[in-house]
This record gives sequence, C-alpha cells and structure tokens, in this order.
Amino acid sequence: MPMLNKVMLIGYAGGDSEMKFTAGGTPVANFSMAVNETFKNAQGEKKSNTLWIRCVAWRRVAEIVGEHVTKGKYLFVEGRLQFRTYEDRQGEKHDVTEVVVNTIRFLGPAKNGNGTKSAESPKVTEPADESDNPFNDPESEIKDSDIPF
Repeated sequence: MPMLNKVMLIGYAGGDSEMKFTAGGTPVANFSMAVNETFKNAQGEKKSNTLWIRCVAWRRVAEIVGEHVTKGKYLFVEGRLQFRTYEDRQGEKHDVTEVVVNTIRFLGPAKNGNGTKSAESPKVTEPADESDNPFNDPESEIKDSDIPF
C-alpha cells in the first residue's frame, strides 16, 4: 500500500540559517520557521498561535539556504517529516522532529526588526539530492510494533 510523507509550509525564518558540513564534506543547513495559525475561540475572539518548526536542508538546497535564509525571510518550504534521536557531548539523548527540505522558494520581502518589509528576496527552487542523508533508507521496513497508535 503506498504511503506519503510530505510537508508544505509558508512562514517566516525565525533566525539566520546555520551552515555546517558532514565529515564527508556534504553541506547541511539548519533553520527554524514560524508558522502562524489564526482561529476564533469559544467567545468568538480572534486568536493566533505561532508554531516553531525545525528545518534541515542537504547538499545544493543547503547551500542556497545558507546563503539566503536570514531572520524574517518569507518562505515556502516543501519536504518530509523526520524524527531522529541524537546523543549530545554529555551523553544525554535528545529526540528531534524536523522537516527535511527538498524545495525552498523565497516568496517576498522579509520582515525586518521594526515590522516593515525590506527588499524582495530572490526566488529559488531546487530539488534535493538526499543520497548522503543517513536517515533516507528506502530498504527500511516499518513494522506494526513501530507504529505508536
């Protein structure tokens, strides 16, 4: 039976991207996005909630992210949801949920610190090559015991 893991987001970059390289020299960039949802509460008052989402990009997409994603940029991001666990330098385990970005598009002017918009950003769309991504194993099998519900 076919399955789908696809995420599409429109929001603002929460800070400047952080660019690193793997031991093999593969570029990887991390950034966060703020996505706002607006709703009415039981009293009919308009409320909003900001969801902060971690994003990671690999290879050419990482290079684009590292060069262009700065705080306040208005972005469209497409990718897949990934859950991973890592161990920090103190030996403590951490769980991370993030979007692995395979397409990014710069939608328009960024918000600057005083709430106004700055000059328009370049529009860039690049598919990702995730061949070096250790979390992208098509041979892995999901067992019924792996499903949390």
